[in-house]
Amino acid sequence: MRQTGLAAIVATAITLAAPAHADVDTEFADQLHSHGIYGSRDHNAWLAKITCERLRRGVDATTADSTRFLSTNLARNTSQAQAWAFLATALTFYCPDRALMLDPPTQRGEVEQG
Repeated sequence: MRQTGLAAIVATAITLAAPAHADVDTEFADQLHSHGIYGSRDHNAWLAKITCERLRRGVDATTADSTRFLSTNLARNTSQAQAWAFLATALTFYCPDRALMLDPPTQRGEVEQG
């Protein structure tokens, strides 16, 4: 009986977690739409998550590398500005720990004055 109760709690938690995840993907898609970027919500969310993973693992060393990756995976008519907007939105929604990579080095204090 105790295992049944635990299973019910786990099932409820999983059920409730899915809509929360879906909401983030929907908000992400809405933000992309504001930049004129359309397409499958699931595909765009997947692409954003892959981009974050590439940055975390060092596959893309810079945001310019990530933008090149995105440019080859987004619709052909996607402009360079839209690819950068996609990247900024992806970092904001799915890997905010990487969002600092978008700031110019001078704003991060990485450029030596001299």
